[in-house]
Amino acid sequence: MTYVDNNRQAARFFADATGVDEIISGHRGDAAKPEWRFIPADYRTELDVADRSVRLLVSLYAGFVSEHCTRYLRPGGWLLVNSSHGDAALASIDPRYCLVAGVNARAGSYTVTERDLDSYLIPKRPTMITAELLHETGRGIANTRSPFAYLFRREND
Repeated sequence: MTYVDNNRQAARFFADATGVDEIISGHRGDAAKPEWRFIPADYRTELDVADRSVRLLVSLYAGFVSEHCTRYLRPGGWLLVNSSHGDAALASIDPRYCLVAGVNARAGSYTVTERDLDSYLIPKRPTMITAELLHETGRGIANTRSPFAYLFRREND
């Protein structure tokens, strides 16, 4: 796992490597030492991550992560993204991504569904979604059906 963040609180959290190991190990179900690293950086800059090496890219309330980090995601890898800052809409118009599931939240529980995907990402108002529009507004598109997050798969390009 590689976590990228330029937030000082994140840097303080990851500075406690033993604590981070304990948290990860406690939720993995095995005794192996977890492999992780923290990169104190802005994801919009060049990162010390090999292209096409990442299996999962997470963009929750973080801006246009997919725009800057898709190069690190391997084909067949996953993008978990919500719509708060427009990244889900951006991924939906990016030919490198295919929507494969919706992640719904209810009372602290999460479920993943692969059914009725064509009912997702439909704007409430007719809108031509473009990268320019998303950058201009800096937020997501209001859709008729909005799960907690969307799961996209990176296709070959």
